Amino acid sequence: MPVSVDPQYSVAGFLVGLLIGQTGMGGGALMTPVLILLFGVHPATAVGIDLLYASVTKTIGTLVHGLSHTVNWRIVGLLASGSVPATALTLLVISHFDVTSGAASGVISRLLGAMLLLTALSLVFRRQFLALAGNRLVTIAPRTTTVFTVLTGALLGVLVTISSVGAGAIGVTILLLLYPRLSMSIIVGSDIAHAVPLTLVAGVGHWFLGSVDWPLLTSLLIGSAPGVVLGSYLAARVPDAVLRPMLAATLVLVSGRLVL
Repeated sequence: MPVSVDPQYSVAGFLVGLLIGQTGMGGGALMTPVLILLFGVHPATAVGIDLLYASVTKTIGTLVHGLSHTVNWRIVGLLASGSVPATALTLLVISHFDVTSGAASGVISRLLGAMLLLTALSLVFRRQFLALAGNRLVTIAPRTTTVFTVLTGALLGVLVTISSVGAGAIGVTILLLLYPRLSMSIIVGSDIAHAVPLTLVAGVGHWFLGSVDWPLLTSLLIGSAPGVVLGSYLAARVPDAVLRPMLAATLVLVSGRLVL
């Protein structure tokens, strides 16, 4: 049976894909609130759709980073060893609640708003935060770093499964603190690679819970593919100092709409 494509969702997918290509983030932080606020999609359905949307787009990004040798697979494995069990446990807890109820909608919207605000803060104040804490973390023992990496994966597993937000800006910021000697490209590549199993497991879990709209997801992916390609092409031509503050300001406004 053919799947119908809705042009308005494809346009939304294109615009979000454009931002993903330019900034390396914005999937969960923008797609989920766009679906909720502009299209009136139930928060639980929006989260489920975005998780599977992210798993596809992040897979493409992982292939690119893998070919460029900018993925630290040990870090990816440590993050996944924490995030995958935490995701499964979170899905198990969610399955005991009616995610389509009005109460669940309010809880998801407020948590999503809080996560968007935290993401915006990590974008704006990342350099100051790293400068403040970075020097102290350089001397941490490798075993401690390993434990913190697994715990970071577990934290991201819970947050991403519930809100679909956190694996991008927040994950990169924590990895920069834990691995200050690694280049930014390897940090980003490793974070993107880890997002694939995390969003895939969480997305499949939401599918089984009945909170995924496949025609809508297909429409988004059709638009996002060319958007990511064009955004990647424009990335070197639009200053990062312009893009990140604009994205952060957008996230603050959206988080206010969701929380209030």
